[in-house]
Amino acid sequence: MSRPRFCRRVAGTPIAPVFKSAGIPASQLEEVVLTLDEFEAIRLADGEALYQEQAAEKMNVSRQTFGRIIESAHKKIADCLVRGKALRIEGGVVAVAGKRTFVCGQCGHQWHEEFGTGRPQVCPACQSPSLRRMDGGCGGRGHGQGRWGRGWSGGENA
Repeated sequence: MSRPRFCRRVAGTPIAPVFKSAGIPASQLEEVVLTLDEFEAIRLADGEALYQEQAAEKMNVSRQTFGRIIESAHKKIADCLVRGKALRIEGGVVAVAGKRTFVCGQCGHQWHEEFGTGRPQVCPACQSPSLRRMDGGCGGRGHGQGRWGRGWSGGENA
């Protein structure tokens, strides 16, 4: 059984989720799926000309993982161009970047913080440290509960 993928941060979804050769009906074309994280890697590395280290940081992945993502994306795009296949952009374990929503457990005040600013320490309205994140987001590096929440120590997997 493979390890679950970490959540990757993307800036948004594509304007056009499908690209195909002109003059050939889509029903006659083989389709290749480019995941949203692969699309984001192409956007950052090729579209914005960022170095892999910078792009990896923006996506919340390691530089090595970014390298694997961009390599996979380049292969899929080349396959579509060379063999005249349709390219569909969808899926993947991603969180669309933007703003995180927090709510205060004390006074109920809700506010937004941009990604990369760190977790707020206190509510801006009442200064209470009782905060909770409301949106899904990535939930950190992965999307599980970590070692203790998965039963890796003792119990069924010991």
